[in-house]
Amino acid sequence: MSLLTVGSVAFDKLETPFGKTDKIVGGAATFIALTASYFTPKNNLVGIVGSDFPEEMIKIFNEHGVNTDGLEIDPEGKTFFWHGKYHQDMNNRDTLDTQLGVFENWEPTIPESYQDTQYLMLGNMVPAIQHATLKKLRNRPKFVMLDTMNLWMDIAMNDLRKVLADIDCLTINDAEARQLSGDYSLKRAAKTIMDMGPKTLIIKKGEHGALLFQDDRTFYCPALPLEEVFDPTGAGDTFAGGFIGYLAKTDDLSFDNLKRAIIYGSAMASFCVEKFGTERIQYLSQTEINNRVMEFVQLASFEIID
Repeated sequence: MSLLTVGSVAFDKLETPFGKTDKIVGGAATFIALTASYFTPKNNLVGIVGSDFPEEMIKIFNEHGVNTDGLEIDPEGKTFFWHGKYHQDMNNRDTLDTQLGVFENWEPTIPESYQDTQYLMLGNMVPAIQHATLKKLRNRPKFVMLDTMNLWMDIAMNDLRKVLADIDCLTINDAEARQLSGDYSLKRAAKTIMDMGPKTLIIKKGEHGALLFQDDRTFYCPALPLEEVFDPTGAGDTFAGGFIGYLAKTDDLSFDNLKRAIIYGSAMASFCVEKFGTERIQYLSQTEINNRVMEFVQLASFEIID
């Protein structure tokens, strides 16, 4: 099944306790599309970059089977840039610089060849733009997944509520879930948020795993203990790419398959944090992915003996 990812393609400059980088390629749509490419061959990308964006990265997209016909290149603009510094615990970070560049006033254009998409991933961006993008598709996709953040809850809550009413799945972290719902209990928060529209909710808890909610069902996916975490940037987007990529591959939206998808998403995210930027997820083998998934399975597998 075809997958369309819409979101930021950007530059990041990173500082973590493990080192620093110069300007490297990042952005939500970058991580999502690259990760999903390991699962689904019909993988389309919509984004915008400036004249400073490297042609080599576009080649890497294409080598992964990512269709970049929807990647706009503004010859007179600069690519979205973010500079961040992570604290020792890697859960908190400071934004040192943000330059929106061509992303600031961007309105996504959906190529005609993308109109038949069955799975849609709306990366974190202005809620009104997310909603407008969904409306530009002539036929509603079979499954629409959206990522958002606390900023939009602070400054664009009305627009966020409108787009939430039209999607199938929302992915946010635990702090965002509590802010959006106004409830500290994640179980009650999940019910409140699903009443806003999305039938499925994923609450990410970073190094403590992720929770999947649908109706009155809940599934917990643990996080894989890693010896070293170099860079958590893009881990949430990599998770989303693995999750929706697996769903597009299997075309099965049962709760049991959603549970499998969250394991695959978590496995892909565990690769992402092992290196800076997209370095680790660019050249994975199927054997590596399968072995990592089995590590997750074994992490929570047990038998009860009477």
